[in-house]
Amino acid sequence: MLNDIKKDAQSRMAKSIEALRHTLTKVRTGRASASLVDHLKVNYYGSEMPLSQVASIAVADARSLLITPWEKNMVAAVEKAIYASDLGLTPNTAGTAIRINLPPLTEERRKELSKHVHAEGEDAKVAIRNIRRDANQHVKELLKDKKITEDEERRSEDEIQKLTDKAIKDVDEVVKAKEQELMAV
Repeated sequence: MLNDIKKDAQSRMAKSIEALRHTLTKVRTGRASASLVDHLKVNYYGSEMPLSQVASIAVADARSLLITPWEKNMVAAVEKAIYASDLGLTPNTAGTAIRINLPPLTEERRKELSKHVHAEGEDAKVAIRNIRRDANQHVKELLKDKKITEDEERRSEDEIQKLTDKAIKDVDEVVKAKEQELMAV
């Protein structure tokens, strides 16, 4: 019972960290990355499809992306999706290929993105603390039902706290790495 609670808490904390990593891939840094646009939705014959399923996305160089739709008539739809996104990017179309040049980030924009990264990190920490609270609540219920002793409860809470501390440390490392990536000129 206690091991199940700890394993569940640990896997949920790991999922929170993974969700943070996934969210931070969408934060634009000074370098071009395919993950910057592959989540965009494109109108493909009446249904919304991820850009990565209707076009190939390649990093042409450090500051530009090259998007090549599988079908010629999809060029306009891909352009429209890029304009509609909140990324603030301007696509340049040359025949069947779309090039996106990423302008260098200003110092002000870097600081703004850094604050956003920190906010995402805090959200992840809150989620991890909520998982800890749930796990501790389950342990207290087991004690209340007299299925475990007080010593086992205390030991379990200590182990859950250690899992929480490790997960929060991992979140801090992910945020710090992304911030360093943002601040690199």
